[in-house]
Amino acid sequence: MMSRSILSPRQPRSFIYSCPVSSICRSFLVALLVAGMGALALKGADSVKILKASVGKDGRFGIRVPSDTDRYYVLFRGHDPEFSAPKAVAMQFGESGTTTLTESLGASGLGGFYRVVEYLRNAPADTDGDGTDDVTELSNPIRLSPLNPAKEIAFRDGTASIPDRATFKELSYQGDQVAIDTQLKGLEFVKFQIEKADTARPELFFINTVTHRSHPAFMRAIGITMGGGGGGGGGGGQRAPGTMRGVMVFHPLLLAPSGEPGLYTIEFEPNDSFPFDRIRLAQELVAANAPVVRNNLGYHPIGPAISRASQEKALYATSRIPVYLDADLLPKDIGYLPLHVAHAFGRLRLVAVGERPTARDIVIFRSLPNELSRVAGIITEVPQTPLSHVNLRAIQDNSPNAFIIGASTTDKIAALIGKNVFYKVEADGYEIREATIQEVDAYFDDLRPKQTQTPIRDLSVTMIRPLSVIAFGDSDSVGVKAANVATMRTFGFPEGTIPDGFGVPFYFYDEFMKFNGFYNVVTAMLADPAFRDSADVQEKMLDGLRKRIKDGKMPDWMMAALGELQGAFPTGTSIRCRSSTNNEDLPGFSGAGLYDSFTHHLEEGHLSKTIKQVFASLWNYRAFDEREFYRIDHFAAAMGVLVHPNFSDEKANGVAVTKDPLYQSQGNYYLNTQLGEDLVTNPEALSVPEEVLLSTTGNSSTLVRASNLVPDGERLLKTEHLTQMRTYLTRIQTSFRTLYKMPSTADFAMEIEFKVTSKGTLSIKQARPWVD
Repeated sequence: MMSRSILSPRQPRSFIYSCPVSSICRSFLVALLVAGMGALALKGADSVKILKASVGKDGRFGIRVPSDTDRYYVLFRGHDPEFSAPKAVAMQFGESGTTTLTESLGASGLGGFYRVVEYLRNAPADTDGDGTDDVTELSNPIRLSPLNPAKEIAFRDGTASIPDRATFKELSYQGDQVAIDTQLKGLEFVKFQIEKADTARPELFFINTVTHRSHPAFMRAIGITMGGGGGGGGGGGQRAPGTMRGVMVFHPLLLAPSGEPGLYTIEFEPNDSFPFDRIRLAQELVAANAPVVRNNLGYHPIGPAISRASQEKALYATSRIPVYLDADLLPKDIGYLPLHVAHAFGRLRLVAVGERPTARDIVIFRSLPNELSRVAGIITEVPQTPLSHVNLRAIQDNSPNAFIIGASTTDKIAALIGKNVFYKVEADGYEIREATIQEVDAYFDDLRPKQTQTPIRDLSVTMIRPLSVIAFGDSDSVGVKAANVATMRTFGFPEGTIPDGFGVPFYFYDEFMKFNGFYNVVTAMLADPAFRDSADVQEKMLDGLRKRIKDGKMPDWMMAALGELQGAFPTGTSIRCRSSTNNEDLPGFSGAGLYDSFTHHLEEGHLSKTIKQVFASLWNYRAFDEREFYRIDHFAAAMGVLVHPNFSDEKANGVAVTKDPLYQSQGNYYLNTQLGEDLVTNPEALSVPEEVLLSTTGNSSTLVRASNLVPDGERLLKTEHLTQMRTYLTRIQTSFRTLYKMPSTADFAMEIEFKVTSKGTLSIKQARPWVD
């Protein structure tokens, strides 16, 4: 290899990669040269070996070169092999041995040509020509940038670069105070301004949008005067011809061209209509000075810019500028979905089908599990329904839960599988890092209650009662599920909206357990050292206990009472027997998915068979594990049963919440609905439900996403169903707020499960407090 001496600061060594990146060449020409920086011409070139030039997993182009720590390196990109108008697109200090320089934008379009230039740190150049040398600017990111000649300004006004997500968040605004920029309401955005865009040295200012919500306010603060001119052909107020006023918006849920979640878009003022060349300049300038961008920056034309982008469609199609129209920014092809915002410590584990995670695991599921015991945190590689039992379980346990596309193959996650980690889910992204065992132990020590908790169990009610005589306050004897269904029958809904039936009280479960000596069996099981020390043993012994309960005998009086109950239903009716315990459906603790419900079919004989199945589900491993974690007294737990005619051949099923827990929009109810019996709460693999935001007043609704089980354009919930649902949800919310004695100012919502029956009737089968 040739000598690495540098003749002078203005005669750097350069490595040239001259291959159109769209072809992703495996062979390439590299030259070592001494070049005058004015023309960047190829002079006296000698060959040199470049270690690697490639396109990474995220679609960005990078060149790896030999390097030393006393040097720094600049990556230039040109649009032609002569490098007639090259632009510096990346710069970094050299590392010991090798350094890889990577451009922020993706390696797509018709191609480009790259040059790497090396400088001594003690003899730096001034790449952007602003009078401050590269090393000074590279050493002071945020306030300075070696690729941006904009003058230095105070952080309260703005910055010259955005090196990372933390800086973007600090500069950004998200809320309702957006003045005339109503399209930005609720979005996270940073405004920016480009000056001298019509010259060879454009200047970029990222505006502190917390301080300055408008461009004119920013301009006054830093001394930019208003000029004449039109903003590239579209008007937009008084400004110099080279001024571009833009906004950089973050869309955390959307899938970016990199294949990872989190998309940034730039847009300009509503009356602006810049030509393609000016948009390309802006995108390249923003990307070069915002290393937070990693092939996830697009252009969102608005107003007249939409028509201009359409006219120049051929130019954009062969460029590196992905164009996103309004419809493209709806939450459809998402790469990240925060289902429950929280944080946790635990061991990161990729869980295969049939494996059982522990309460200390942060799990990665490639497909959704049918049931789930307590875990520390959840990552799924397939989208979840926000109202599935998996997410309701996460909400109940306050465990972080998110859909992250390709999680197990994403480098920063895959490298941590099998290790202790800290995992945090936020609305705008996730954080995951390695953690110490001390951090993990301290987290779990603080999480569990210190004292045993004893749920209320009223055994004074000894009779099976019709729902018509069960009141809201009877939940202590029959369970919240049965009591709330009975209560909704008093809300004045049309007949058939709320199922009619009966409540089997806790007294029956308690007498059955005593009659068979099962409490003694439980006592011995809990005292067994093998049971206490092994989850595998626990699952096996609980399986055995449930089998004994299902095979247990009922006293004659109980058999007679259940026989009478069975006879109260019309001949030929299948009967639904639903779990209704004293440790689920409570404010602050939903217990969703812990216990099982069963349908008693005509050929199954005496109803006692199915009642015992429901009793046995109190001892599911997932339910036992949850009670154990929260130190709930197992002997105080009790099972009631809500009994009503079974729904069959329903057209649709769904879940609704009397607020919008996912997108946080105001004045909307949130609905998930799926075809037939493909349960929203426990969906089949790859099932995507219909997602609707239903306005709390008026007649409007927004279809966020259609079901993937119905033909295009078809809706599961018809107009009449949505009208009824609005009325029902409003009444349920208002009535239960009063019953639960929640002040009007308290954040309170209800969650309901519903069906559209075979006759097209909207039926509500359950209501419980929504747990955030």
